[in-house]
Amino acid sequence: MNHCLLEVEVLEAPQVRYTQDNQTPVAEMAVQMDGLRPDDPPGQLKVVGWGNLAQDLQNRVQVGQRLVVEGRLRMNTVTRQDGVKEKRAEFTLARLPPLGAVTPRGLPTPGAASQPRPAAPAPVRAAASAPAPAARAVTAPEPPTWNTSPLVPDLPDGDDEIPF
Repeated sequence: MNHCLLEVEVLEAPQVRYTQDNQTPVAEMAVQMDGLRPDDPPGQLKVVGWGNLAQDLQNRVQVGQRLVVEGRLRMNTVTRQDGVKEKRAEFTLARLPPLGAVTPRGLPTPGAASQPRPAAPAPVRAAASAPAPAARAVTAPEPPTWNTSPLVPDLPDGDDEIPF
């Protein structure tokens, strides 16, 4: 199955065009991803979104923005101006998760809005006599327990047959 989640940085603003037959919107943009190792160069990729996703790309995405894209990869063969055929990767967008803050794992934070939030007011200092809140202890979740009892109840002595 070809399904990918990528954290990317937008290099070019999405360009929207329309198909000739039924005027379906198609958006294309160039993005880059960090290399796997610190010394690897960033990889570049073309992202294509169709229909409502094309409209979302045009309305919500800006150059320099980091976002998570979900979809599938495919290889296209392109003939350059000098006649040489070249293979290029293309990412077809299937879903654009909510934009907002990106966690270190590359997934959007739940409920993150696409609009920047206003700065929080400075915290008010508590009076010296107020006790400090107790730190909450973090405990590891309980491991699951399994019912290992037999599926058939114990039968009285002498009964070899399983009742159905």
